[in-house]
Amino acid sequence: MTELIAEVGANPAADTLLEFRNLRKVYGQGEGAVVAIVDESFRISRGEFVAIMGPSGSGKSTAMNILGCLDTPTSGSYLFQEVDVGSLTRKQRARLRRHYLGFVFQGFNLLARTSAVENVELPLIYRGTSRSERRERSFEALESVGLAKWWDHTPAELSGGQQQRVAIARAMVTEPAVLLADEPTGNLDTARSHEIMELLCRLNEDRNLSVAMVTHEADMAAYAGRRILFRDGLVHSDTRHAPNARPEVAVQ
Repeated sequence: MTELIAEVGANPAADTLLEFRNLRKVYGQGEGAVVAIVDESFRISRGEFVAIMGPSGSGKSTAMNILGCLDTPTSGSYLFQEVDVGSLTRKQRARLRRHYLGFVFQGFNLLARTSAVENVELPLIYRGTSRSERRERSFEALESVGLAKWWDHTPAELSGGQQQRVAIARAMVTEPAVLLADEPTGNLDTARSHEIMELLCRLNEDRNLSVAMVTHEADMAAYAGRRILFRDGLVHSDTRHAPNARPEVAVQ
């Protein structure tokens, strides 16, 4: 990771972790062009928990894809630790994703025939981490989400909430600078949803981990200390506040 920092000139001490500067994203051309994001600017600081909300077609998913280096802006800039991501090569962007970003998806995206610990190991395999080190770190990640006893279970042997916690452990095993969560509770019932949100809050608070989460559920967004609401490609509101009082939910 230090080699990548030196290579791209990132500033790991920067308080601003992610930033859009007059960023615009357009799909298509001519009369068929669709403006997904309209010249928007905002910052996400280190240690923030941000909920990104909005109706379908509002631009929130496009914003998340750009934050995750899965898409690029049409104009303007996306900066990661003060580095213009648009100036990076494709290979450098891939390395940035691998070393700095953790992803959690609505559908869990676990390999069906592999154990929990093997699923968690995957990002470390792509990094070329030794077998002994990646196994040790994967067990530690499972322990951090309360699933050490289920290390040898396949996804079919786990509940939806447990599968999502495996997915979070997989995202955390690389020690990312930011966790990007796309509707992380969308496939879960209410009780399991609150368990996952409690876990994300604990990781945010205990590790000063930055979390950017797309959600359409107001009760899930209430866990975040900041809410950015998109409408028609524009940031309609950007509010900071103390998270709502959270129910005590036991992680099982």
